[in-house]
Amino acid sequence: MSTDARPDVDAIRVGDPLPELRIDVTATVIVAGALATRDFMPVHHDRDFAQQQGAPDIFMNILSDTGYCSRFLTDWAGPDGRLTRLAIRLGVPVHPGHTLVYTGEVAGLREEGEELVVDVSFRAVGDLGDHVTGTATLVLARRGTRA
Repeated sequence: MSTDARPDVDAIRVGDPLPELRIDVTATVIVAGALATRDFMPVHHDRDFAQQQGAPDIFMNILSDTGYCSRFLTDWAGPDGRLTRLAIRLGVPVHPGHTLVYTGEVAGLREEGEELVVDVSFRAVGDLGDHVTGTATLVLARRGTRA
């Protein structure tokens, strides 16, 4: 990665890994994400209610997952990159005290004018296994241009 937080577009190859992102999941992270996304389902903020539903504790909501997946991808793409498609599939839940580790790799490349279109496959693994798996498409500009 270059010093201006953009990948070297000319050096990107299929199979290249994206930098890992680690998120320490706390109750505050889960509740704040649920509130920020206006998801007031009690399983995301009320431990007793979550346990009555069969969960060991509160768990992260899908809109927070979407936000963290987007962050993982745009942190790599840099400030001029555009996330144009995101598809995620939920796996096992993530609870307070877990750590999510996001990893991914370049799955495909194509040129469109002065831009490079990059397909990425990724996953977020928590303490119980795959929490999120997905694919995304990002558009990256060549040096001196903006996506």
